[in-house]
Amino acid sequence: MEHIGFTVPDINEACHFFERILGAEVLYTAATDFRGEGDWMPVHLRVDADAVIKEFRYLRLGNGTNLEVFEYEVDGQAQVPPKNSDVGGHHLAFYVDDMDEAIAFLEANDVEVLGEPTAYTEGPNLGLTWCYFMAPWGLQLEVVSAPNGTTFDNQAKAAGTTRLFHPKYVLDTLV
Repeated sequence: MEHIGFTVPDINEACHFFERILGAEVLYTAATDFRGEGDWMPVHLRVDADAVIKEFRYLRLGNGTNLEVFEYEVDGQAQVPPKNSDVGGHHLAFYVDDMDEAIAFLEANDVEVLGEPTAYTEGPNLGLTWCYFMAPWGLQLEVVSAPNGTTFDNQAKAAGTTRLFHPKYVLDTLV
């Protein structure tokens, strides 16, 4: 995947959060105060014709994907992100090697952590632990860890079939 794009209420707050909490690097600002002419915005982006992209930036997340972060300005803009259970609901998940260390870091930085880490006890995800946390503006995020892989991944590796992403497996394919 080349990038994931999403809209935030304050691009400076969002980029600072992603840099400070997730180690992202802001690469560049792609545009500021972009206004499409005529029906350009609804035709190309399916937003209101009078929407303005106040700014959008590209961020790089380690060995993961890039983020394309937008701040729009438009009358009637929804200010509350969808819940995971809503159509269009979503979350971004980030791999960590050490779940306890990741949760301690989030809590030490006053990031809202939702519950305790949950470890699968059976099924294809056995070996995976996950925990949700929140960006200050309400975006749902998740940390996942499977230091020894999951049942699915280990069986797939043995069978020579496709595995889920894991940093260790990227190295396996390069060796």
